[in-house]
Amino acid sequence: MTTSAPSLYEALRASPLAGELTPDQAAVLARLVTSLTFQRKQVLASEGVTDNRLLVVVEGQLAVVKHIGTPDETLLTTLNPGDFAHELGFLDGTARYASLVAASDTRVLVLEREKLESLIEAHPHIMYRVMCAIVRTVHRIQTRLSMQANELTNYIVKQHGRY
Repeated sequence: MTTSAPSLYEALRASPLAGELTPDQAAVLARLVTSLTFQRKQVLASEGVTDNRLLVVVEGQLAVVKHIGTPDETLLTTLNPGDFAHELGFLDGTARYASLVAASDTRVLVLEREKLESLIEAHPHIMYRVMCAIVRTVHRIQTRLSMQANELTNYIVKQHGRY
């Protein structure tokens, strides 16, 4: 379901995707973004599938689930409003590592790679700022993972390998 333009613009302005954009620049980007709603337990994207969409959680929560529907199903994390989903696959076209499932009634903004690329000639500054927002998010995730890996290593070492 697609929402009206004013609420789409407001959702975009409130998201990290448009954090460094002027109101006019955000209006240009808002014309390229769509807003979709999903009911609880609805699958937004499946593990192993390649697609060109960056998702930004506006309302609700998304569960990132590995091996969905199997005995090995594992919840990896839960994404909250302001979080991005599939940011690296959006950039390089790799397949999704895990499935995305609405953990509650959820609203997301969707930006397709080709639509962002359409800004290269006419609005390169907007494209640059959006790419900076994506890289900043990836950097934050990488930093958090490095810290968690270090904490796990310290825990194992202190337990002398017994865990």
